[in-house]
Amino acid sequence: MASKIRTVFMGSPEFAVPSLVALHEATEVVSVVCQPDKPSGRGLELAAPAVKQKALALGLPILQPTALRPNKSDFVQTLTALAPELVVVVAYGKILPPEVLGVPRLGCWNVHGSLLPRYRGAAPIQWALMRGEKVTGITLMQMDAGMDTGPMMLKRELPITDEDTGGTLHDKLSTLGAEALAAGLRQLLDGSPPAPTAQDSALATMAPKLDKEHGRVDFTRSAEEVSAQMRGVDPWPGAFTTLPAGFGGLGPEGEPVILKLFKPRLSSGKAAPGELLGVDRNGLHVACGEGAIAIAEVQLPGRKRMTASALNSGLQLPRGLIFGGGQPNALLR
Repeated sequence: MASKIRTVFMGSPEFAVPSLVALHEATEVVSVVCQPDKPSGRGLELAAPAVKQKALALGLPILQPTALRPNKSDFVQTLTALAPELVVVVAYGKILPPEVLGVPRLGCWNVHGSLLPRYRGAAPIQWALMRGEKVTGITLMQMDAGMDTGPMMLKRELPITDEDTGGTLHDKLSTLGAEALAAGLRQLLDGSPPAPTAQDSALATMAPKLDKEHGRVDFTRSAEEVSAQMRGVDPWPGAFTTLPAGFGGLGPEGEPVILKLFKPRLSSGKAAPGELLGVDRNGLHVACGEGAIAIAEVQLPGRKRMTASALNSGLQLPRGLIFGGGQPNALLR
C-alpha cells in the first residue's frame, strides 16, 4: 500500500465521528475543521461539537472558522497552506464554496446518509423514514458546487426495520458511513480509486432541514404513514399532538395541551382521524385516515415520560376524544 496521504476532515456532529476515526487510521489528518462551539443546555454554556471532542482525544489540530468564503475569512488561505491532497466532509453543516473545493488535488469526498440521488439535503435519515422507505444507505461521493449533486463513488445499502427510529438509523448509518469511507480510501491508496458515476437528477428527491412543526402528528394520513412520521422525528424534533384546551386542568387557560408521543405500532379500528378508540396495555389506540395506531408512551409538559395507560389512569381519557383537532400537517404533504 502507498504511504499515507495528507488529508483534512470537515464534520461536526456525532454522526461524523466514526468517519473521522476511519480517516485518521488510513491517512495523515493534518487538520480537523468543525463548527464553532455553541451554547447548550439550560445554562447556555458553550459546548464543543462531537467531532472536536474526538479530534482532541486523537491529538489532531482543530480549526473552527465562522465562515468559509474568501471575502469573509482567511480559511481558504489556511487550507491551502495545509496542502491536503484530499478533504473528507461528513455532516459539516455548511455548503463548501468553489474556492474550498478546488484546494485538494484529489478533490473533496462526502459521506452522505442516503442512497443518492434520493434524499439530497440536511435530513436524509429522517425523511427516508418519514416517507416510508424500506431501504436506505450511505453514498460516498465526489463533491461539486451543488447540494449533494456530485458523482457517486461507492454505495452501501441498509434495510429499515419496523422498529427503526431516526436515532437508531442515525447510529447504524454513522457506522456504515465510516465503513464506506474506509473502503474508498483503501481503493484510493492502492492506486485504483472508486470510479465516479454521475447522478440522475431526474430521480432526485429532497430532504430539507426539519423544524419542530414536522413533529406534529397528522392523523389524517394512513396508520403506516403516521408510524413512519413518528419514528422519523424520534428523537428530534419529536412526535407530538395536542389535547383540547383546558383538558384535565392542564396547561395555560385557553391553550391546547402538548402531548409528546412515542413507540407507535399499527392497530385496528375506524373512526374520525385523531379519535381515541380506547386505551389498553398496548397504548392509546387512535384512528387514522386509514387504519389506526397504538401509541405506547407519552409525555406531558414538565412531566416524565410515562406509559399511555399511566396517563389514562390520571386523566381518564374518554373514547371519542380528538387528538390534535384531527387537523392535517401541511409540512408533510
